Formats: sequence, C-alpha cells, structure tokens
Amino acid sequence: MNRYKTKQIFVGNIPIGGDAPISVQSMTFSKTKDISATKAQIDRLQLAGCDIVRVAVSDEEDAKALKELKSLISLPLVADIHFRYKLALIALEVVDCIRINPGNIGDKNRVEQIAKGCNERGIPIRIGVNAGSLEKKFENKYGPTPKGMVESALYNIKLLEDCGFTNIKISLKASDVERTIESYTMLRGLVEYPFHIGVTEAGSLYHSMIKSSMALGNLLLNGIGDTMRVSITGELEEEIKVAKSILKYSGRQKEGVTIISCPTCGRIEVDLIKAVKIVEEKIKHIKTPLQISVMGCAVNALGEAKHADLAIAFGNKSGLIIKKGEILCKLEEDKILDVFLEEVQKMADEMDRK
Repeated sequence: MNRYKTKQIFVGNIPIGGDAPISVQSMTFSKTKDISATKAQIDRLQLAGCDIVRVAVSDEEDAKALKELKSLISLPLVADIHFRYKLALIALEVVDCIRINPGNIGDKNRVEQIAKGCNERGIPIRIGVNAGSLEKKFENKYGPTPKGMVESALYNIKLLEDCGFTNIKISLKASDVERTIESYTMLRGLVEYPFHIGVTEAGSLYHSMIKSSMALGNLLLNGIGDTMRVSITGELEEEIKVAKSILKYSGRQKEGVTIISCPTCGRIEVDLIKAVKIVEEKIKHIKTPLQISVMGCAVNALGEAKHADLAIAFGNKSGLIIKKGEILCKLEEDKILDVFLEEVQKMADEMDRK
C-alpha cells in the first residue's frame, strides 16, 4: 500500500513526513544533567544509525544542561517533558523539538505558553498521547482505549491550532499491539500531521521485538508512520537494529542485506546454523540493498537462488555459488563461504559505484 501523504516538518535537519524517509529515533537513559554520560550514549546511538535522539528533562538541572549538550552532538535533540511545563520553556530555547504529554503537562494556559515559545523558534511539538496517562476527562469517559487516545489527540491538536501552531507531530502509544494499531489507524484519516509510531513499555528485547514487529509492521504495511522508535528495556543499539529491520522487512527502507536461509531439517548436508551466523557477522557492515540466500540442500536452493542476488546451495561436502540465477562456481565445503563472502562484497561495491 502507498504511504499516507502527510505534512512535512523538520526536527533539526531531519525531514519528517511527506515523502521523507522514515526516521528512527531512540532515547538516552542517563540523567541528562550528566552531560558526559549522555553524550556517550548519543554517540553510541549515532554510530548505530539513529536519526533523532530524545532526552528526559526531569528538573531544572537537566533543562539547563541542554545548551552544553547540544553543542557537543550533531544528532537532532528532542526534550521530553512531563508535568513541569516551565522546563519546556527553558528547553525550547536550545533543542530541536519538544515532546509533551498532554495528560500530565497541565492546563490550557501552560500548553499555550509552550506553543508560543516553539512558534517563535520554529521548532515542532510532538503531542505524545499515552494510554496510561490520559487527561481525566478522556480517561473517565472512554477509559484507556483507542477512542480515548484519539479524542485526546484531537483536543490537543485543536488547542495548538487555536494558538496558530501547526508544526506538529503525533504519537499514540499503548503497551499492547491491538490498541497501538487501532488508535493510529483511527486517527490517520482525520489529520494531516506526521505520526511518530511506537509501542510504549514494550519490555525486554524478546518481548519488544515481537510486539513492535507486529504493531509497527502492520502500520507501515498500511502506509502509516513517518518516524518511529522501538522501545526496549536493554541496550540502546538494539532499538536501532530492530527498528531498521522492521523498516527493511516491511519494504519501507531499502538498506542492508536480506538473508534467506532454510529451516533446519533432516535434508541439510552442512552445519547451516554456523554458516548463517558467519555470513550475518561478515556482512553486517554492508548498507547496499542486497538479497542473498544460504540454503542447506538442493530441494529449495535452486528455486530461491533465482530470486536472490547471490546464493549458496550446499550439497554433500560441496556447494554451488549462484549469481542472479546462474551458477557461478562449484566449490568444496571448506572453501565456499570465503568465496561467497568475497562475491557479496564485490557485488555491493559494484552497486555502490553505479
């Protein structure tokens, strides 16, 4: 399905919405006032391929640290504000975006002050609706449901628009797959603003991968989503790795190598698990969009090879390397992986030069 057309905004130098690539975001877990630790985490995220980074602003020390932090990094910086709206007024002087949760930021006057300051600096506001912290009037009427989340978003969008503010992106996060999909889908046809998609409080790596793949994959395949975060209780780099994989396998980002490998079965004539692990490790640096196949026997290998850029079809103590459906060579088992990896790198280099 084609992607929904949305209004394009900018967070720093990163375009969000319109026909811009879907960006990947993450968030540091250090105290922002600890500038060296926060910078180190941002550097890690940038090296992993993060496009935009968010930091928590919990007190005045955090807010005042943003100016120095901003001078030390090159990623666009988003300030995450809860409860204390005055911290947003300090933060907006230096950051590239403000994220507020309407459910806990306070009354209309406070939101208006933030909107006025962001308008003067030309920076966007992310309306971050969370199922677990809706405003009381929506919580009481609808409960923590997709309808309640959408009504909260519409109310706060109108509040900003009434202030003359339209530099907006929206998130509607729940901790489960069903509400996440339903809320974003319900709101998508009602507004033109870009969406930041994600499942909040998604858990450890294993649980988050499953939840995020189901929810975000569904939304992306249905044309919804302009920027995204995979929330993981764990290492920062894993958020970026999983997010980029979801983008790749949903067809929304053409980057990196896609590996096809057969399931283990009694026909396999090689240690396929070991072979695939070696290939994954050796090609992880390649950003060129390639499709390769590593198959353990001849049953499915030749059919898969027709659709792969490069393929291995293992046999009895030997194997074939197949390029674009044509047999390139037959080699002994102990030599084939090295030659195959050389061919993958060669093809990537050739494509990069075009």
